[in-house]
Amino acid sequence: GVEITKAVHVESGSTEPNPNGPGHSDPLPAYCRVEGVINRRTGIGGEEFGINFALALPDKWIGDFLMQGGGGGNGFVMPPLGLVAAGDTPALMRGFAVVSTDSGHKSHGGGFDFGFMKDQQAYLDFAYAANIQVAALAKQLIAQHYGKPAAFSYFAGCSTGGREGMILSQRFPTAFNGIISGDPAMRTGLSNLAIGRWIPIAFNQIAPKDANGKPIIEQAISDNDRKLVMDGLTNRCDAKDGIADGMISDPLACDFDAEMLACEGKRDDSCLAPNKASAIKKALAGPRTSGGTQVYPGFLYDTGITAGVPIRGLLSPGPGLFGPAPKDMTMDVAKEALAAIQPLTDSMSTNLTTFSANGGKLIFYHGDSDAWFSPLDTFGYYKDMAAANGGLDTVSKWSQFYFVPGMGHCGGGQSLDQFDLLGAMVNWVEKGTVPASVTATGKAFPGRRRPLCAYPKHAQYKGQGDPQDANSFECR
Repeated sequence: GVEITKAVHVESGSTEPNPNGPGHSDPLPAYCRVEGVINRRTGIGGEEFGINFALALPDKWIGDFLMQGGGGGNGFVMPPLGLVAAGDTPALMRGFAVVSTDSGHKSHGGGFDFGFMKDQQAYLDFAYAANIQVAALAKQLIAQHYGKPAAFSYFAGCSTGGREGMILSQRFPTAFNGIISGDPAMRTGLSNLAIGRWIPIAFNQIAPKDANGKPIIEQAISDNDRKLVMDGLTNRCDAKDGIADGMISDPLACDFDAEMLACEGKRDDSCLAPNKASAIKKALAGPRTSGGTQVYPGFLYDTGITAGVPIRGLLSPGPGLFGPAPKDMTMDVAKEALAAIQPLTDSMSTNLTTFSANGGKLIFYHGDSDAWFSPLDTFGYYKDMAAANGGLDTVSKWSQFYFVPGMGHCGGGQSLDQFDLLGAMVNWVEKGTVPASVTATGKAFPGRRRPLCAYPKHAQYKGQGDPQDANSFECR
């Protein structure tokens, strides 16, 4: 069921603009670009489906293969460059053969068009079936093109791509030698319940009402309230890593509580109204049933919680990517949580004994200011997975978790969001060098370099030296 629709040689010096996501402006090396489709078919409603892919085969190949993950609802074939967690040098520029795919359908309405789910096979392909087929085909084409198979196979993705990486480690444990999973959309139904229902309702309950008695959620938390929270948060937690620098490098040690700022007597702009403090605490604590059962983790207090559009920070309620904010005042958490579980896409299996026995390496990273998928959900999975596979000391020999201070969903924010986990992964898989840390940089802090440390360590200032220099910090 494979059709090759395009096979062209691309001369060195080309660039890859990308209307659907991050492209790359630096000139690329010479490569052969192969495009095609697997299992073209007519599905429900007469719509054409098929697993489209693009494979880049560099003239100067290093012998490795990288599959890049998708994003949102997929539906686009992204340029096969290998940008995720690769720092300044995409995988293709390093000499990797790189493949990308739309996971079996075409988007008709931007990156969050999920209409394809009405077709069962398209939903199955998106959930888990497409990537393994594309990976197998890419390996076959690589072996045919170069006359020998890829020596090592890697996967790197963020958001939906992060979920895809988890799925591959859980369902197809011998397909890849190394998998990098960033900010994974691992329980989208439940994370949407948290950010799209629980948090807005907490703020609706304290928001002023319009003429029809409906809450005006944008006015629930004022700019002054946000400034109070941010000042209180940074005063409490910023310097715990040894230096006050606008980054909270040890998020699990941050013991900030919004109710610390609540007015005790006369209310003025120097304190939070008690109902606002309570609403913020409730919102960020995550959804619980009436019986107290936590159905999705809370969120970290981090420097991005007051960010604006397009993906609003947790303390900037209002209309977002998915339309207007809900006006509801209550919800049945238990009932809605049951409905939000998605067995085909949720990537929660912790039995990775075959993956690890096969020599597989698995790196997770998550932005501490991700206002879509809680870093504590990914971290919770990592702890559960470690417990199920011999404990953290054993699992750390083949899997790591990195908190990324200040980073929003897959990038951005007051953060150092550029780091080369791909290079660290290659050294781990091919040389046996366990990553101690990777150096992170970012546009938000020009000239600043910091180590990104694997849990349970974090970047701690040594007490002397240039705070812009990574060597002035240690993983502690």
